[in-house]
Amino acid sequence: MSFSVYILQSEVDKSLYVGHTANIEERLLRHNQGRSQYTKAKRPWIMLYCESYDTRALAMQRERALKSLHRKDLLLKIIATPH
Repeated sequence: MSFSVYILQSEVDKSLYVGHTANIEERLLRHNQGRSQYTKAKRPWIMLYCESYDTRALAMQRERALKSLHRKDLLLKIIATPH
């Protein structure tokens, strides 16, 4: 099983959300259905970026690293960088 780290953008106010999941399609659907408390008010969300990892631990580590950036411009730079 692989795990994904993803960055979403709200189509309402262009804010970003970083998360991780084992099922990226289901997770995006949950965000857009309002089943995630933090993202509920800023629906709809679009997927800007996604990375895959072999373990949940690695995905969580990367998610924490991205969240520690705290600056939208740094996250957008990561998204724009080819991998």
